[in-house]
Formats: sequence, C-alpha cells, structure tokens
Amino acid sequence: MVKRTSHKEAGCALARPLDAIGDGWSLLIVRDAFEGLRRFGEFQRSLGLARNILSARLRNLVDHGILQLVPASDGGAHHEYALTKKGRGLFPLMVALRQWGEDYFFEIDRPRVRLVDRKTGQAVKRLEIRAQDGRTLDVDDTVTLLAE
Repeated sequence: MVKRTSHKEAGCALARPLDAIGDGWSLLIVRDAFEGLRRFGEFQRSLGLARNILSARLRNLVDHGILQLVPASDGGAHHEYALTKKGRGLFPLMVALRQWGEDYFFEIDRPRVRLVDRKTGQAVKRLEIRAQDGRTLDVDDTVTLLAE
C-alpha cells in the first residue's frame, strides 16, 4: 500500500486537516459519531468496514484529538468513542459537505436523508459565506493571503 503524504507542515489551513479527516471512512465515522454512535461495533455495523481499517481510522481520529476514548456509558469494562470539542467543530464542515452532496449527487426526485432541526423538524438552512459587513461571498469574491 502506498503511504500517504503528510500535510502537517503545510502552510495551508485546508491541507493540514487532511491528515486527520482526509479519507472518506474518517468522515463517515465522524458522521456516525454526530448521530450518536459510540462503540466500535456500532461503527462497524453502520459502515461495514473491516475491523483493522476501522481500528486504524478510529486510532487516527483519537490521535488527532477529534475523538476521545471514554469509559463505557453502561459501566462495562470496554470503552467508547466520544467527539471532542475539536470533533464537534467539524459540524459546519459536515453540513457544508452534506449540502454540496445534495446539490450535486442526487436527482431532484431521489429520496435522501435530510438534516433537520431537532426542535422544529424543519430542514437546516443553507450555509452561506459572509463578509465582515454581511455580504454573501462566492469564490470569485475571495483570495487566499498569508496571515501575519
């Protein structure tokens, strides 16, 4: 298997997180953690992933501080995986990716899972990128500069 290139020294804030979440399985594990899954077996049943691959992805997410190992909620001898503050910080990214997927990977009349407000049952509002003055921004309205 080809070893992946690390981006931990990159000057780009988009490249650095790829070591932690740059593969599809890791993002799906985080998705499942947002849905309340906490145990190895729960992730395995949801994803149908081989034990060794799931173990490696979970270990990587723990090593990067996205998940943490916590005592089992039932008091058992095993442990569970819980999102950290850093992991919960992925929520806007996950919503953006979900909305992009809805726009470009489903036919209009195709059934799909929707993200809704737990309190109201209403669909979550589309994410928007805004300038400091409140204007909606598009890719043509931004530039990447080196921060000082």
